[in-house]
Amino acid sequence: MLPKLTLLPCLLFFSLNILCQKRFTDITAKAGIHHVFKVYEGMFGGGACVFDYNNDGKEDVYITGGMNDDVLYRNNGDSTFTNVYEQSGITGTKNFVTQGVCAADINRDGFVDLFITTITRRDRKEAIPRAINLLFLNNGNGTFRDVTKEYGLDEMYSFSTGGSFGDFNADGWPDLYVGNYFNDYTGKLSVINDETVVASNQIAKGYLLLNEGGKRFRDVYTDYGLDYKGFGFGGVFTDFDNDGDQDLFVNHDFGYKRTADMLLENLYPKKMFLDVAKEKAMDLRINSMGTAVGDYNNDGWMDYYITNIRFNAFMVNQGAGKPFLNRSNELGTGFNSISWGANFADFDQDGDVDLFVANGDLNPNCRPLPDFYFENKGSKFEELASIYGLSGYGIGRGSVVFDYDNDGDLDLLVVNQEAVAEYPVPSVTTLYRNDSAKGNWIKIALKGVQAETHGIGSKIEIEVNGKKMIREIDGGGSSHLSQNSVIAHFGLADAKKIDKITVYWTGGNQQSLTAVPVNQLLTIQEIPQKKENHLLLFALAGFFILFLFFIFLRKTGAI
Repeated sequence: MLPKLTLLPCLLFFSLNILCQKRFTDITAKAGIHHVFKVYEGMFGGGACVFDYNNDGKEDVYITGGMNDDVLYRNNGDSTFTNVYEQSGITGTKNFVTQGVCAADINRDGFVDLFITTITRRDRKEAIPRAINLLFLNNGNGTFRDVTKEYGLDEMYSFSTGGSFGDFNADGWPDLYVGNYFNDYTGKLSVINDETVVASNQIAKGYLLLNEGGKRFRDVYTDYGLDYKGFGFGGVFTDFDNDGDQDLFVNHDFGYKRTADMLLENLYPKKMFLDVAKEKAMDLRINSMGTAVGDYNNDGWMDYYITNIRFNAFMVNQGAGKPFLNRSNELGTGFNSISWGANFADFDQDGDVDLFVANGDLNPNCRPLPDFYFENKGSKFEELASIYGLSGYGIGRGSVVFDYDNDGDLDLLVVNQEAVAEYPVPSVTTLYRNDSAKGNWIKIALKGVQAETHGIGSKIEIEVNGKKMIREIDGGGSSHLSQNSVIAHFGLADAKKIDKITVYWTGGNQQSLTAVPVNQLLTIQEIPQKKENHLLLFALAGFFILFLFFIFLRKTGAI
């Protein structure tokens, strides 16, 4: 038996060792992930999209490659992935420098389709606007077909960055916003700076693409009252004002020189978006790279973390009629860096969302910058990336969260660029397994009937022990040029059941469940609303009145 004086240091060492254990494990190679994004001339790209392309219940990942080939990683269900890109039918992307990616069931056949943005071609040199974006329809047999021309996108030549699916007219067909950067530029992308931006007069408008019955997309940008141009890094559909329709927050690079970020309020059922960024204090004049969406304080209003060069903005939603507040410093996230992707998620499953931020220097500058992991401590966040094993020094861009191994907690994938200049550490796309979660959880998948088939744009609220938590279903444009899982995840701490789940479907339908068990993947299918045919009811009522009037005339002898 050890003496007490010897035992005490041993216990202290053991306790410190437990506390300092890494909570995330880099399992990139073990999982079969071999990817790096290769830039064309400069910093632009790349993104990742989480989706279940073959409907086998395991979430797969598509990652753009830039000058390298894209990859489509099929989830094998045993914590490994297989790249099935070559047999997928998507190899037409080899002709393009791909950037961002998002997915939705655009024709409502139950299979998720892919939209991929590009900035130029790989097979020949083009002047800006250099290329079209690409749309691939899921055949339902593990392959895709190129329907870019069929859906009216083959004439839209642009320099596009990020895409985002949403349903802004609430008809159940997923629409699409695309951020564009240039209309014209003749220099090299590696030398973009304040001077070249000021000299450029050809900033671009975005695309607002209306889905016409799953058959075609039509650009209704002008029709919806939009005329702005900017250095667009995409946008994200989100209901910032809790009125049940999807608004749009747009990220703009070089906002302090040209166009600031925009918050476009959806005036549905009117066919119009209204820019309310200035009155809501969301007209951020920064190098806006990407957006994380989440309710960090569980007050029922979505908050937004916007990445930037130097200092990021943590925009807290104060509720109806009030402006947002940038509380980055007060909340402990006011660090200096060059940031791109960002994700709110309850990684430790304690009932509030934490925050991951992917950092990376401008390529080809290539100064190593560690990523951030901010753990939500209630009134503040604490940066713990180095302790938890998440301070990767790759040249980070997009990042996504999903439960790749179906163990109930959220894992993390970070897209990293290959360095143009000499770089001291490997910079490759990295998959981190979450080994930190301790609390109970629930995952909720939506199956829309009148709404989008996977619930994109819908909102889920749960009530547990007097606390309410909300999640919006991601349609892309989140993080940087990326799309997280459409399966909503909630950490529940030590709760043994969920008192109530309410789904707010796009289109206005609502439904609730009560006394729901924890630690499960729950699929909720929309119960369709009965849509009354008011014209038919009016006609029947009129006919009935005429019939009564006829009986009255008969009885009085008038006829």
